[in-house]
Amino acid sequence: MTASRASAIAAINSYRSAGQAWNFRETPTSEIFGANVFSQAVMKARLPKSVYKALQATIKQGKPIDPSIADAVAMAMKDWAIEKGATHYAHVFYPLTGLTAEKHDSFLSPTGDGTAIAEFSGKELIQGEPDASSFPSGGLRATFEARGYTAWDPTSPTYVLDNPNGTTLCIPTAFCSWTGEALDKKTPLLRSMQALDKQARRVLALFGHDDVGQVSASAGPEQEYFLIDRNFFFNRPDLMMTGRTLFGARPPKGQEFEDQYFGAIPERVLACMLEGERELYKLGVPVKTRHNEVAPSQYEIAPVYENANIATDHQQMIMLTLTRVAQKYGMSCLLHEKPFAGINGSGKHVNWSMGCRLGNLLEPGETPHANMQFLVFCAAVIRAVHLHADLLRAVVASSGNDHRLGANEAPPAIISIFLGEQLSDVFEQIEKGKVTGSKASGTLTVGVDTLPPLPMHAGDRNRTSPFAFTGNKFEFRAVGSSQSIAGPLVALNTIVAESLDFIATELEQATGGDLALLPAAVESLLQKMISAHKAVVFNGNGYSQEWQDEAARRGLPNLKATPEALDALVNPATIAMFEKYGVLSEREVRSRYDIYMERYCKDLNTEAQAALQIAKTMILPAAYRYQGELVDIATKLKALGQSPHLGTLEKLTKLVGDLESRIDSLEQTTAHHGGDLRAEVGHFHDDVVPAMAAVRETADQLETILPDDLWPLPTYREMLFIK
Repeated sequence: MTASRASAIAAINSYRSAGQAWNFRETPTSEIFGANVFSQAVMKARLPKSVYKALQATIKQGKPIDPSIADAVAMAMKDWAIEKGATHYAHVFYPLTGLTAEKHDSFLSPTGDGTAIAEFSGKELIQGEPDASSFPSGGLRATFEARGYTAWDPTSPTYVLDNPNGTTLCIPTAFCSWTGEALDKKTPLLRSMQALDKQARRVLALFGHDDVGQVSASAGPEQEYFLIDRNFFFNRPDLMMTGRTLFGARPPKGQEFEDQYFGAIPERVLACMLEGERELYKLGVPVKTRHNEVAPSQYEIAPVYENANIATDHQQMIMLTLTRVAQKYGMSCLLHEKPFAGINGSGKHVNWSMGCRLGNLLEPGETPHANMQFLVFCAAVIRAVHLHADLLRAVVASSGNDHRLGANEAPPAIISIFLGEQLSDVFEQIEKGKVTGSKASGTLTVGVDTLPPLPMHAGDRNRTSPFAFTGNKFEFRAVGSSQSIAGPLVALNTIVAESLDFIATELEQATGGDLALLPAAVESLLQKMISAHKAVVFNGNGYSQEWQDEAARRGLPNLKATPEALDALVNPATIAMFEKYGVLSEREVRSRYDIYMERYCKDLNTEAQAALQIAKTMILPAAYRYQGELVDIATKLKALGQSPHLGTLEKLTKLVGDLESRIDSLEQTTAHHGGDLRAEVGHFHDDVVPAMAAVRETADQLETILPDDLWPLPTYREMLFIK
């Protein structure tokens, strides 16, 4: 074992946590939840009554913000934050990098007499002006056109972020260019939620509901991640640079024993989770679930689902908090979709629904066959997914997710819907023209007298489906673990809004607003929709080759890699839909296409350069040393009149030659430049990725024969099983 690997293991063995225990008996979670949030309760206590009512109308009813209240809100926010130790405020936004960005400004303003006072105006609250020149814009503006604006999003709570040396008032904002075009993830999300609200209320009005308030999309993303010791992380240049291991032979044991899933959480990991949850509770993030995931050293955290805009902001907080808190416990949090080859990667299952004052619009009720309103909204989702499956695939496309989708560990790249036995049966009956009932749930008998009877759902779960109905919501399981959920939510909200628009128009024409004509009109429309879009419904094994063949016969797209998936973004019909509902202009759509294509190239170029550096400066020299040792031994044996066994040397020599050759090929491949962006993307997919895979194949074989004291990189066995 190399000295660096040995010292890493020694450091792990002697590790002592620097985290501070929290006494939940003295201060229960109910008391700390939302403690650092400028919440509705805080607003009510600190704002003048008229200001509070005006602000709540914006937050809860979607009414335009009244600029005249800004100064009063800003003053209350400032006083509250300073009481919590804040010295600065920060406009927090989400540029098209997919990460969280912040611009910090001090509350202090010099008075001119050698002193300073704390100030924060309504103007400073509502609008900031960070330099936009260094963020990706996809051609929306030239580099020298630097002006960009952040705009306060009053619908997402302001909060205070703790730091050992002080706190910062964080203000969620949208980010746009000087011309008003969206340079961020939040702006299109808010626009898509507005479009969904408008079309959903049209449908609800046909059912006689005139005062439903705002219809909001809701989301609850389940975050999967890996934790490994930081000593190993810093000894793996590939993990540091790319987030995944570019080399690594499979260990003798992986996940085949199925003993990790829901197993006992290791002590250090659990301590890290507890502190992370505590920090998230303070920020009002409703995290609910934690557990071991399938792969060794893989875990999951999941919140209760909430307003989609707030859930998106909270999801960014979760990723940041996981990363920061892990460091305090001597670990690194890996959010990449495939940090380790040969074992399960990580996703971010996004639970999505929509609701209003009436409740969850995707709640079937006791008898789904009789719940006409539910069936209409559910059919709208089915139609949307069928017509825009390529768009849903595009918004989860990345080089990282390409390693995961369709790899018998995650949903296939084919976008289909799992409805379950009960709902599928109801829709089949509707298509045939006569609904006699829906399959009952009943109870499940376990066969042990002391155990209570368990309620049995009318349909099982399907973990191979990319888009599954799970009782009162849909679970979009193809989203990558490192992604912002904003893009998938923008797509979902918009395509469902388009379907609800279609439904509302059809029913308005068929009924003329006469409620008595609605049942017959709904039945007729549902029959047509089910017949036209049932091809997207599949309840079977999404991993099977049979489904690949069947999906092709059904005409469902199978976009296996990012380049072909992203092409769906600039489909004329997709652009027209985004423009029709005011979510994204053509320029904004095309800018995102360019940014994501460029990101694909940059990610793979970084991987290729890292692979070359590691192969040339770490793995190849180690192989040369072993080759030299074997030659030296063989020479000495011959001098003694012995016949050395040369099998290992011959195998090693061949592998060294292969590695040298494959390094040269990868080097030549990465030196290629030229062609337009689409051609460059094709080159990385068709040439660079296979060349990297070839280098890895040989290097991983070398790892299995080199002496342990010569192998320069922490192994899978060490990283995944030493905690």
